[in-house]
Amino acid sequence: MKQTLQPGVSAEFQFTVPATKTVPALYPEASEFQEMPAIFATGFHVGLMEWAALKALAPHMEDGEGSLGIHINVSHSAATLPGQTITVTAECTAVEGRRITFNVRAHDGVEPIGEGTHQRMVVPWARFKARVNGKAAAAGVAGLE
Repeated sequence: MKQTLQPGVSAEFQFTVPATKTVPALYPEASEFQEMPAIFATGFHVGLMEWAALKALAPHMEDGEGSLGIHINVSHSAATLPGQTITVTAECTAVEGRRITFNVRAHDGVEPIGEGTHQRMVVPWARFKARVNGKAAAAGVAGLE
């Protein structure tokens, strides 16, 4: 990663919730989810916060490297309906070697809907793929290309 990655680096963007990001869409094969209201799902909420961190990191990555989410501790404190637009932000608070920590938060235009912390680990993709492919071979499943 580049030396430009420092605490204070941030990203913010907006995302309009489609019906495909509601609780019933999270695991369509789970009848329990099908019985729940069609509101923005916590699983997608977490992904949106990871996405903000990825956007903050992108200009600071070297060729051939990326990052993996390794820890998330966030609240999801309010329901958001399809059609509402969420503003999500991620701000880097610590760079400890390859471990990067972010404060993340989201607001749906009416109220805050969540906040917390997220950590990502910067990795060289070639080394990561080799490790995952070794695991795939041991498990007898397809690996990464």
